[in-house]
Amino acid sequence: MSLSRPPFPSASRAPLATWLWRCLDGEPIAPFALPGGSAVPRGEGVIELVPEHPAAGARASVISVGIHGDETAPIELLQGCLERLAEGQVRLGAPVLLILGSPAAVRRRVRFVATNLNRLFRRGLAEAGDEPERARTLMTAVDAFFARHPGRERLHYDLHTAIRDSRYPRFAVEPFDDSVPTAAEQWRWLAAAGLQAVLHQHRHSWTFSHYSKHYHGAMAFTLELGRVRPFGANDLAPLAPMARLLEALLAGSRPAEADPTGLVFFRVEHELMRHGEAFRLAFADDTPNFTEFAPGTLLAEDGEHGETRVGEAPLSVVFPNAAVEPGARAALLARPVPPPG
Repeated sequence: MSLSRPPFPSASRAPLATWLWRCLDGEPIAPFALPGGSAVPRGEGVIELVPEHPAAGARASVISVGIHGDETAPIELLQGCLERLAEGQVRLGAPVLLILGSPAAVRRRVRFVATNLNRLFRRGLAEAGDEPERARTLMTAVDAFFARHPGRERLHYDLHTAIRDSRYPRFAVEPFDDSVPTAAEQWRWLAAAGLQAVLHQHRHSWTFSHYSKHYHGAMAFTLELGRVRPFGANDLAPLAPMARLLEALLAGSRPAEADPTGLVFFRVEHELMRHGEAFRLAFADDTPNFTEFAPGTLLAEDGEHGETRVGEAPLSVVFPNAAVEPGARAALLARPVPPPG
């Protein structure tokens, strides 16, 4: 399927402004100049922006979208940022690796083709297939990018949208790694970018953002920016502050900051797993993320594992999905926690 005609208007025909759509069309892309530097393709759906004069203190940043092919708002958001960079409204001042995670899934307008790409980012991955091969390609691209920029602070924002509504439509998932504490400035940046909540992971999860944090010591987050919508149906107005954060990273300038006390923090307590074919969640399919359940509430029934109920303290459900494969996570169960000290 061709997407040579963008699903929403593009004001600029500059190479950078059309890069995402040419990736989806499978067009070969050669290096090209842009305001403040150049762009160097690093493989399908991967391009590095190389500044001519990096700003003092500029970070080496990875910005990824489209790890799931139906999550279109981050693609449209990045498209707007690239148009403004191509037109000179923003000037490149930092090395940035841009990644369109799963062009094959985006072309098909599906979450994934065969299996969930965002569970495969670990070294030594043994699985075969299109998504495992794509995970290996993206891990190699990130490894090489950070190796080309030694001494720079490392950052990775992996932009997503959720498959359901949420009490907090825009929230960050902080990957687990006790050896890489999150800098306090990140909470201030995310608060200014319009994020509303933070979910601390409790264990290694092998997502793309976790890869950069665990293996490269990067400040890294999965950023959920609303709900899955088709191209052209996204309301990008609430994401304008996030666009300003991304553009600050592109320019190598310091992002805006806000008081992070407005963020609500949660920590994952348990993973609800689907063990067998006979499995159901005991609440409605349209239950929003961060819905709280009282002690004793039945959450799931599994033909192999039996019932799962809330224990002595309330739990909030995040990312519930009964349709996952057996052996996969069907939900995260979390509790509110105080803000980081």
